[in-house]
Amino acid sequence: MSLKMKLIFGALLLACLYHLVLSNLQGDALYELKLSLGAPVNQLTDWNPNHVDPCTWSNVYCDNNAQVTSITLSGMNFSGTLSPKVGILKTLTTLMLDSNHLNGQIPERLFQIPKYKYEQCFTGNRLNCGRNFPQLCESDNGDSGASNKPKIGIIVGIVGGTIILLVLVGLLFFVCKGRQKGYKREMFVDVAGEVDGRITFGQLKRYAYRELQLATDSFNEKNVLGQGGFGKVYKGVLQDNTKVAVKRLTDFESPGGDAAFQREVEMISVAVHRNLLRLIGFCTTPSERLLVYPFMPNLSVAYRLRDRKPEEPVLDWATRKRVALGAARGLEYLHEHCNPKIIHRDVKAANVLLDEDFEAVVGDFGLAKLVDVRTTNVTTQVRGTMGHIAPEYLSTGKSSERTDVFGYGIMLLELVTGQRAIDFSRLEEEDDVLLLDHVKKLEREKGLDAIVDRNLNENYGMQEVEMMIQVALLCTQASPEDRPVMSEVVRMLEGEGLAERWEEWQHVEVTRRQEYERLQRRFEWGEDSLYQQVAIGLSGGR
Repeated sequence: MSLKMKLIFGALLLACLYHLVLSNLQGDALYELKLSLGAPVNQLTDWNPNHVDPCTWSNVYCDNNAQVTSITLSGMNFSGTLSPKVGILKTLTTLMLDSNHLNGQIPERLFQIPKYKYEQCFTGNRLNCGRNFPQLCESDNGDSGASNKPKIGIIVGIVGGTIILLVLVGLLFFVCKGRQKGYKREMFVDVAGEVDGRITFGQLKRYAYRELQLATDSFNEKNVLGQGGFGKVYKGVLQDNTKVAVKRLTDFESPGGDAAFQREVEMISVAVHRNLLRLIGFCTTPSERLLVYPFMPNLSVAYRLRDRKPEEPVLDWATRKRVALGAARGLEYLHEHCNPKIIHRDVKAANVLLDEDFEAVVGDFGLAKLVDVRTTNVTTQVRGTMGHIAPEYLSTGKSSERTDVFGYGIMLLELVTGQRAIDFSRLEEEDDVLLLDHVKKLEREKGLDAIVDRNLNENYGMQEVEMMIQVALLCTQASPEDRPVMSEVVRMLEGEGLAERWEEWQHVEVTRRQEYERLQRRFEWGEDSLYQQVAIGLSGGR
């Protein structure tokens, strides 16, 4: 090893040792604080002395130098005392302990920090300010106090020296072993204090930001599974080799703040159905909202229709029928069995996932509420994908379960044709850009067989194809009141009531088409009359 490399290695080693010693001192102080507060076993579970970096612990915030600056423990029902070891945290500027049941004295070290406002930090407790301030500190704004500092120099020296020696031996061992095996270890850097501990969600697993950062290779673009109106989805692999899908929400701020976010995530987590994607965990930071789902090995219907690899199997017609029915049942559950009902707002083939058995699993439901919480169903921003958005939602911003029915109808057309909902390449053949308009035109011309996905290789029944297209056209009627609800869609796919609804639709369509043609003829006749009048005027006597 060259001298330059040795110097660099030495500098890195010293920096690591400094950070390790500092982290251990801070971690010991925080752990002592946890014990003195009398925290129940189910609280502050990640405040573990075996976890080296306390900046990754919940409710703890650090600066860029990995030094603890803020601790927020409000309203956690602690009933113990304040450990004097909190004085070791010399960079601490904020300690929020209001609305607990603490008693005893406040360590004198805390009175030296001018940024403390006891009315905000300690209200709702029975704490005394110290021997010089026997009164309760519930509404005290004073910042005076004793100036005695803890004498920990000797302890720091002994502990630090021991740790440095142990770490040096350990590092030398692993470096030598790594050289022998030719192993190159990756290093990851996490943002200190990123975890926002103010939110807890029942039975859902709460992931650390660092854990999901490592799982997705720092949200590497190569791991992107898809992107929609609510953000990107990344494939991730946890430390136990469990594969997950991590949804990174964008534009999540809402008037309801964290409380509204919590309510909506809890609502999603209790929506459990065979054909709905189960939410298994979450992560919140001051700048991030991350949702964690199980990874679907067969990805999405859109992928299987249009982006599959040559060696991967084609979705056969029987699977497509099963997917159509499964997705319909999932949406029916959201609309008619959840209280309050959940509106998806972005139903499309890309959001219908496929499990290991190619069963349909509807994903991304409820996310519109997470990013735009209101007391009504009117959103400030239309969420969805062009070509799948119902006309009334696009024009007014008002959504209902009928807007989901429209998107579902477009998804059925994707299943039959394998095509995208909107495709400008169809202009080259003078066809309609919108898949819905294209299918309607072929239905009028009795040419639906021309639009069936060629990958099916005629392994389908044309009667079943026509029935699925009929359901799709019923779901995509211009007026939301005319569209069926999802429970009716399920019954029609099962063969009940479709003939009657289709006959009504045809009657309405014929009447509407005749009215349109009559107006078009009147317009053309008016133009001809105008031209004739101009011609007569020009040819008259002068």
